[in-house]
Amino acid sequence: MPIHISSQRWVLETRQTAYAFGLNSVGLVTHHYWRARLPRLDDYPIPPDPSGFASTDGFHHFVPEEYPAEAGTKYIDPCLKVRFADGVRDAVLTFVDSSVTDSSTPELSIRLKDVYYPLQVTLHYRVHADYDLIERWVTLENLGTEPIHVERAFSAKWTLPPGDDYFLTHMYGRHLDEFNLQREPLTPGLKTIESRRIIPSHCAVPWFAIDRSANEDSGEVWFGTLAWSGNFRINAEVTEFASTRVSLGWNDWDFGWTLQPGRPLDTPPALAGYTKGGFGGASRQVHAYVRERVLPHGGTPHKVLYNSWEATLFDVDEASQSALAEIAAQMGVELFVMDDGWFHGRKWDNAGLGDWWPDEGKFPHGLGGLIQKVNDLGMDFGLWVEPEMVNPDSDLYRAHPDWVIHFPTRARTESRNQLILNMAREDVQEYVLGVLDKLLTENNIAFIKWDMNRAASEPGWPDAPGDPRELWMRYVWGIYRVWGELRQRHPNVIWQSCASGGGRADLGILRLADQVWVSDNTEATSRLRIQEGYSHFLPAITMEAWVTDWNEGFVPLEFRFHVSMCGSLGVGGNLLNWNDADRALATECIRQYKEIRPIVQLGEQYRLLSPQMGPFSAVQYVSQDKAEGVLFVFRVHVPEKYNIPHLYLRGLDPEALYSVEGFDEPRSGLAWMEAGLKVELKNLQSKILKITRI
Repeated sequence: MPIHISSQRWVLETRQTAYAFGLNSVGLVTHHYWRARLPRLDDYPIPPDPSGFASTDGFHHFVPEEYPAEAGTKYIDPCLKVRFADGVRDAVLTFVDSSVTDSSTPELSIRLKDVYYPLQVTLHYRVHADYDLIERWVTLENLGTEPIHVERAFSAKWTLPPGDDYFLTHMYGRHLDEFNLQREPLTPGLKTIESRRIIPSHCAVPWFAIDRSANEDSGEVWFGTLAWSGNFRINAEVTEFASTRVSLGWNDWDFGWTLQPGRPLDTPPALAGYTKGGFGGASRQVHAYVRERVLPHGGTPHKVLYNSWEATLFDVDEASQSALAEIAAQMGVELFVMDDGWFHGRKWDNAGLGDWWPDEGKFPHGLGGLIQKVNDLGMDFGLWVEPEMVNPDSDLYRAHPDWVIHFPTRARTESRNQLILNMAREDVQEYVLGVLDKLLTENNIAFIKWDMNRAASEPGWPDAPGDPRELWMRYVWGIYRVWGELRQRHPNVIWQSCASGGGRADLGILRLADQVWVSDNTEATSRLRIQEGYSHFLPAITMEAWVTDWNEGFVPLEFRFHVSMCGSLGVGGNLLNWNDADRALATECIRQYKEIRPIVQLGEQYRLLSPQMGPFSAVQYVSQDKAEGVLFVFRVHVPEKYNIPHLYLRGLDPEALYSVEGFDEPRSGLAWMEAGLKVELKNLQSKILKITRI
């Protein structure tokens, strides 16, 4: 049993790590250990007792509480802020009891109550022992008769070993430039990473990693993420007494929740782990968990797709799509996806959103003929939708202008000529669920690209059932409900999360979607950096990567293919403009990708040389049984002559013999990893080398 209870102390053990906390002498639930697993339970330190410093600081300020509420002389960043009906604005929580659910994934619950008011707070801990991960969330309950107003409710606070010499790694970006890695020292004070856009956004990612002196292959790393597809906040705090803590959960900017009696509130799960294996080890722990425990079809490799957007834009009809499908099928594509422009009234981006049935002028007989054509060519059929949006020029908006997010007295700001449907409303949910269910029921659709192309503005909800600021959470739950219902009714459909690229990439949406559209930037040399950042957080199987015509006059087609083959391969260029040589090269690359696809999508990933650190980069994938691997090597533009760096392979069996494509003699796994190899490349050249155990 990975959960141990002794004298009101709790130790959560995974295969290699341990997380320990307990009641100290004044009854506070206090953290005291999170590192490598120790041999004996008695080896773990006891919960720290409070100590004073000066009259300016109360003892609560020094206690590393598991879930501190704003109360008393605590001046650290709290997890919980509430306001009771009589105006009191703090919560004094005391321990009640604990319980353990014995199952394949054991769960510990710690129950706390306010000493005076009818507020109950339950801390939940779920141990994913095989992945060295711990999942946490909180349930708030009102046991009284009057509402309690919640002003902040984080999912977890993670406390690190004492010290003030930590570095924080996080990701930032913008549209076309997502998943930039930033590593910076944590200094005394508060560092905040957040989204305020109703989706996680391109600007930030709900993920963090903290280290002291780690690199890609070694060193201690504490890391975590929030499984939530809306506004989030990560607060990393270093106190003046060298206590380092990280809190994450809902963003409390414009936040408000009315906790009614008998209606518990669950925060989204926060997942975290510890490793001595550096940033690469942290990534692989999360990758395995996502593949095996999160994704709806995690063990099934994704098909090679073609998307028609860049070839036809909005000018779609059965003839144009059929012509593209014929070329795609000849190249070995397995899934043909028709993008924007197919539905009622859609000639440009200023009309039609919300009316999700085939345009009568473009498809007078519906989608059946095109789908049959695609299926006869040996491919599955997929479709683009943007169900959360509506154009003012649409039948839906003319019938229900009140369905959008808005303030009654303010102008409704349009972005990309569209407004956001209030997915927090049940009638909106029922409409979207109905039209998409009809579409999927009446047509043989195997894949849905679900897009979301704007952030929220005028976040009003005139008829909200509670605090109007609950919109931020209820909207996301509405998305989960609609998507979840559709998944139940159509379990074999593969769904992709797209938000103008990587604006909604998180573990919450990946319980419903199988993959993410990482960026609208498909320029291959830029994608090297974007994809590396993404890989710190999510596995290659979730990373949809297209080969397009972006920078075609400069970057060779083979290079563009190799970059996209590092994830879930797709093609998005205008095939009508590809010549015979281009199509032949594409056919060969797709054939090669199908051979290595199980290794890339289901294997372990090792980042050998970072594209952020120089013009020469390399990434390696190794099958779970270490029998096969594949090495991708890229060189962008640098002046001649260039000293090609050594590559040191990773993840091989040290005692086994391996051959590496392009090298005459086999060597031991240890030799390839310690002595390394060189791959000579010219500017804008790339290579894929197969690794085989003999």
